[in-house]
Amino acid sequence: MTGDYGHGFERKMKMGNRVKILVFGTSPPCQKCLQAEREARQAAAQFPQGEVTVEKHDALSELGQKYGVMLTPTVVVNGKTVAVGRVLKESELMEIIQKEAGV
Repeated sequence: MTGDYGHGFERKMKMGNRVKILVFGTSPPCQKCLQAEREARQAAAQFPQGEVTVEKHDALSELGQKYGVMLTPTVVVNGKTVAVGRVLKESELMEIIQKEAGV
């Protein structure tokens, strides 16, 4: 979460643990899959660079099979599936990231 302190300076939230977000979608991507990735990247941008990573994967990939992806988009945070067949909003993802990071 960033805070503007009136002088154009922003302070980003300190993190306890790094967070990895996997977004599984179709190839070529559908609109919902594109939106899911966009929301994840926007949420990640609210935290210090490198603390939250976002990876886009094809639902039919070996990794997609590992997570049992059957519906897209599917969003996985630190190995836990947090959304299937729907787009999580940036604010929803930020809450999940904060919990995972121990913030």
